[in-house]
Amino acid sequence: MTATPSPTSADPIRVALVEDQSGLRESLAKTLTGVPGITFLAACANAERALEELPPLQPRVVLMDINLPGMSGVECVRHLVERIPGVLVVMLTVFDNTEAIFNSLKSGACGYLHKPVRGRELVAAIREVAAGGSPMSARIARMVVQAFSNPPPRPTPARPEVSLTEREQAVLELILEGFLYKQIADHLDLSVYTVNFHIRNIYGKLQVHSRAEAVAKLRNG
Repeated sequence: MTATPSPTSADPIRVALVEDQSGLRESLAKTLTGVPGITFLAACANAERALEELPPLQPRVVLMDINLPGMSGVECVRHLVERIPGVLVVMLTVFDNTEAIFNSLKSGACGYLHKPVRGRELVAAIREVAAGGSPMSARIARMVVQAFSNPPPRPTPARPEVSLTEREQAVLELILEGFLYKQIADHLDLSVYTVNFHIRNIYGKLQVHSRAEAVAKLRNG
């Protein structure tokens, strides 16, 4: 069987949406239709339809409402990442629920946006996650930072025992606050190449492959 070719930076980003509120679903679909560099594939009203309709379409990015009727968005993510290799899922929510955030990340989500989401923010998040980032609304990022900065009492350390340099620690803190690579470079007066070098080292020491995995590992120890 011939392998499906990997997307390149020149390919349009194939996007699908899972949202149960019809008005919002239609609004977001309209926002994403016709955006340069994005091909909008489908909008599903629930998880069950998404699992039936999306695998044949092979979206690169799926925008997933966490609070769906029937099967939850968190559970849908778990099934989608099994059925669509390499799919990137960005969660959408109106709830300030730290546990739901981390459950989503552990299920395979790559980003988390707080509703209402402006069209410009949504498009930027799609492009960021397709480029290897993990977009998070500032409000969500603050919750994540607060969660691992003030963990509940545990018999084992909340953070894995790794040895980071002072510079790597500074880069990691900015990653967890939701900074983009270019913003980290500007903030620390480094080149983007150097930031990427530090991030590769950090991920290697943490034994993770993305910002979302790093957040989940630091949270769960």
